[in-house]
Amino acid sequence: MTEHSRIAASHLARRAIVYLRQSSASQVEHNRESTDRQYALAFKARELGWPDDRVIIIDEDLGLSGSGSVARSGFARLTAEVALGHVGIVLGLEVSRLARHNADWYRLIDLAGISDTLIGDADGIYHPGLFNDRLLLGLKGTMSEAELHVLRARLNGGIRNKAARGELRRGLPVGFVWGDADGEVRFPPDEAVVAAIRTIFAKFTETGSARRVWLWFRSEGLPFPLQMHQGMTSAGSTRVTRPFTTC
Repeated sequence: MTEHSRIAASHLARRAIVYLRQSSASQVEHNRESTDRQYALAFKARELGWPDDRVIIIDEDLGLSGSGSVARSGFARLTAEVALGHVGIVLGLEVSRLARHNADWYRLIDLAGISDTLIGDADGIYHPGLFNDRLLLGLKGTMSEAELHVLRARLNGGIRNKAARGELRRGLPVGFVWGDADGEVRFPPDEAVVAAIRTIFAKFTETGSARRVWLWFRSEGLPFPLQMHQGMTSAGSTRVTRPFTTC
């Protein structure tokens, strides 16, 4: 960011917002370098002239996708602050990744242009009220949305190819595991889990209602199979536990 000439006293009198985002919880956990670089933008804001008390970090959207399909309270807060004219500059590691949904991105650009808010990233500082800067910001947003489309196409293509070869394995219902043979589904080795699954099917045949089966398990104090995920035990494992008190 070398275009200090775009920064006026009116910008410095308002807040500098550093917006952080990574697309998934896994990225937040494993890609710490990106997270640290984003937090370091607060120091960049101070170098540009903003005092500490006017540098705001919005990081509640870490681990959330920017595709537009997930509600992001941090981005909504950022947009509101820009619309109210409280912000002098918005800083992001890559401004095109603020929103991978162009409707959100262009709305932010429009609001920033109206409220005289700068937008900055590692490539420079832009004023959305200026045609050339707005054009460049629009191109960055379009390229980011296109990148998301390409990534999705590659992922879906890989899934379809695996399915065509008969090698696609998705998550199974609770109490079942994949076997060694292609397409083989079997009970897990835990006999307690197998017994619980057999009892569930027997009671459903008898009552014809999933809710009645659940209530019967609760009333009898019998354990119920529960799928465990990463962070709890080993991925994909199943154990039995008391049914929850609500259903």
